[in-house]
Amino acid sequence: MRLHEVTPKEGSKRHRRRVGRGISAGQGASCGFGMRGQKSRSGTGTKPGFEGGQMPLYRRVPKLKHFPIVNPHYYTIINVGQLDGLPAKTEVTLESLIEQGIITTNDGPLKVLGDGELKTSLMVTAAAFTKVAQQKIEAAGGSWEELSKDPQQNTENN
Repeated sequence: MRLHEVTPKEGSKRHRRRVGRGISAGQGASCGFGMRGQKSRSGTGTKPGFEGGQMPLYRRVPKLKHFPIVNPHYYTIINVGQLDGLPAKTEVTLESLIEQGIITTNDGPLKVLGDGELKTSLMVTAAAFTKVAQQKIEAAGGSWEELSKDPQQNTENN
């Protein structure tokens, strides 16, 4: 078999209908385009997405990868693995972590995430916890307390 011998499978490729070649051909006179109007004229007609003058959908929706969050919540995050070096029975808050140098910037209320291992028992007070973080704090013998749900109430500089 040679490259010039390769052809599509029989019946997979259809010939284009030749319109406007007389009435006996089946598509004579107006060629199936009707009488007059935009869709009967020669040329390409309307572009894809054209909605008859109405503002098309692709111009109505925002040109974004995602719709923005109207009121985003910013947190200062820390993992439970970073709290493991603290002494036992320590009260952990955002202020205490900044004083000890574990957190360097205050980006909003404190949120504790569950990455890492925790072996010391701590009393953690934060605005938000992940479920894994809560389980790891309790498994180490510590306790956690969640502040108000609205992060804007828990911060002074926002």
